[in-house]
Amino acid sequence: MNEPADRRIRQDDIEDFGAQLESWRLRMEGALAARLPEAHVVPGRLHEAMRYSVLGGGKRIRPALVFATARAVGLCEDEVLAVACAIELVHVYSLVHDDLPAMDNDDLRRGRPTCHRAYDEATALLVGDALQPLAFELLACDPQLSASAAVRLRLIDMLAQAIGTLGMAGGQAIDLAVQGLRLEIGQVEDMHARKTGAVIRASVLMAAECSPALDPNLYNGLSRFANAVGLAFQIQDDLLDVTGDASTLGKATGADSEREKPTYPAVIGISASQQRVRLLHNQAIQALAPFGQRAETLRSLAHWLLSRQY
Repeated sequence: MNEPADRRIRQDDIEDFGAQLESWRLRMEGALAARLPEAHVVPGRLHEAMRYSVLGGGKRIRPALVFATARAVGLCEDEVLAVACAIELVHVYSLVHDDLPAMDNDDLRRGRPTCHRAYDEATALLVGDALQPLAFELLACDPQLSASAAVRLRLIDMLAQAIGTLGMAGGQAIDLAVQGLRLEIGQVEDMHARKTGAVIRASVLMAAECSPALDPNLYNGLSRFANAVGLAFQIQDDLLDVTGDASTLGKATGADSEREKPTYPAVIGISASQQRVRLLHNQAIQALAPFGQRAETLRSLAHWLLSRQY
C-alpha cells in the first residue's frame, strides 16, 4: 500500500506546485523583457527576433531551479533574478541554434514557428550570438545582482563551463556525431550530462554560489541533487519524444527516432528508462535530506519535473 500513497503525495505536490511555477514564469517574462533590447532600437530586426525567441513562451524550468534553490539556501528571489535571466538567455540561444537546418532542422518551437522560420537563418544565428553575451553581461553588471565582484566572477566561470565543450556545446557535438550509431548506456549518459545536465546543474549551483557562507555539506547535497535531476530531466524528454503529444509539447514528436539518435528509450527501452527516472528522482530527493523543510520547494519542483507530460 505504500507505493500508491507515495504516488498520491507526489500528485498533490505537483498540483500545488503549478501555481508557484506559473508565478515564477510570469515574473521571468517581465524580468527578461526589461533586460532585452527594445525592438525599435537599431538593429531593429535582430532585436525583434531576440524578443520573439525569448518571450515566446516556455516553462522557465531553469529559472525555477534557481528560485527554488535560493529558497533552500535562505536567499530571496530578487537576489538571484539576474542569474535566472542569464541562464534562461543562454538556454534560449541554444534552442534557436539547435533548431537550425544545420542542427535539428525543426519548424516548431513552443507551439510557434522556430526563429529561422519566422525570420531567416542568418538572423537566427545572430540571435544566438547576441543572447549569449547578454547573459554574461547580466552576471557582470546587472544592478539587481548584489553579489560581490568575486562571486560575479565565479558565476561567469560556472556558466561558461556549463555551456562550453565540456558542457552544452560539447554534448550537442556528440549528439550530432553519434546519430545512427549504437552507444553503450554510459555513453548516452555522458552525452546527456553535457548537453542538458550541465546547464541544469549550473542553475542549482549558481544560485547556491550567491550564498558564499553556505555549509559545504549542503552545497555537496545540492550538487548531487542537480546531477540526478539533470540526467532524469533529459531521459524524461527522450520518453516524451516517444510517448508525448505534439499539441501538448509544442513541438514535433518522433524526431529522435527519425534521426536515429541513441536516446535512453532507444538503447534500453521505455520501461527501463521510466525506471531510471524513478531511481534518479529518489536520489535527488535523498540528496536534499540535510536541508529539511527548507528544501520543500525544491522537492516539489523535482516531483513536477520528473512526472511532467509536456
